[in-house]
Amino acid sequence: MSAILQIDQMTIEEKLRVMEAIWDDLCQHEEAVPVHQWQKDILEQRERLVEQGKAQFVDWETAKKNITERTR
Repeated sequence: MSAILQIDQMTIEEKLRVMEAIWDDLCQHEEAVPVHQWQKDILEQRERLVEQGKAQFVDWETAKKNITERTR
């Protein structure tokens, strides 16, 4: 199947819907998505920090709020 997208003519809402559809599809095939060693290293480092009590996880809503506040 071939699709020609004219991205410059799409609304922001349409672009976001396409991005979400692509992301959803990638999540269905996550084993095929390459993960680089540097990405694995960062995740391992973050896991160590959590185990050592130097970092903690936050729920997604809190994370979004923090990101929004930092980017204003």
